[in-house]
Amino acid sequence: MSDVDEDTVMSDVDGEEDRVEEDEKLKVSNLTRETIGEGLSLLCRTGNGLGHAFIKLDLKDKRLNDIAAISSYVHIRFLDVSNNQLTVLSPLASLINLLWLKVDNNALACLEGNPFTQLKYLQWLSVAANQLTDLGGLVGPALETLNLTGNGIKTMKSLQMGCFGNLATLELRGNLLETTDGINLPNLQRLYLAQNAIKRLEGLEKLEHLTTLHLRDNQLESLDGLSPNMKCLQYLNVRGNAISDENTLQCLGLVSKTLRALVLSENPLVETTVYRLSVLILVPQLEQIDKEPVSPEERTEAQERIKELEEEEIAEP
Repeated sequence: MSDVDEDTVMSDVDGEEDRVEEDEKLKVSNLTRETIGEGLSLLCRTGNGLGHAFIKLDLKDKRLNDIAAISSYVHIRFLDVSNNQLTVLSPLASLINLLWLKVDNNALACLEGNPFTQLKYLQWLSVAANQLTDLGGLVGPALETLNLTGNGIKTMKSLQMGCFGNLATLELRGNLLETTDGINLPNLQRLYLAQNAIKRLEGLEKLEHLTTLHLRDNQLESLDGLSPNMKCLQYLNVRGNAISDENTLQCLGLVSKTLRALVLSENPLVETTVYRLSVLILVPQLEQIDKEPVSPEERTEAQERIKELEEEEIAEP
């Protein structure tokens, strides 16, 4: 057989394997009691203390597009249905004891009509890598952690105190956000917004308890929008943005009392200025810049420069 013929055969074989793989992915399975039984674990006493039931259920990677059969398993507290083909979650409405729910890598395009109003004890929820474009229909009065990474979300206006009063960690990496506006969550502590298209910092004055703000790989040209109301901010990551002017760092002074770590690398600014000294003058309490500890020599130099600037101010008529 010639090399050309062999290449053609191999190409056909590869193509056939790809088609088989694709067909396998498209196949769906019905959720049966047998499948549920295989995934159950963690036997615990029921809420009324009168019996025992399995409270953990693992249904990931089952090619499911319907989980109606799950609705009678009311004692489930921990549920993983990730890596399936689900488009709705309404059968979960009866699982009122749920504390932990993972729905990553499914086909959810919206959350309207889904069961979250019934899941009043749910504390941890991950809906990463679905097809969501907004957050309508999502509520979580007991939620402490919410992961929405890798969807197509364009706005955060549904994230209000009344619906998410206990939320402490919010992950929205890899969406289509252009602004930070819309988050009215005074109790939020950690906010991850990397890999969006954020051009503006807005509404941050409402995040009074925020300790971590992660904005890597966005389109920020300045830090305008940082607020003195952010009285707990300790870690700020703006790596890989479009900050080029040293003057745009002035807003760091608004959070200088609490900020301890700043990541500025991969911005145009770091290629053209001695930015570490400039940052330390604005935020003398910093302990780390770009993951490297501030050295005693850098701190001394910054303090001397601050003193010089103060003397220059006094000397001015």
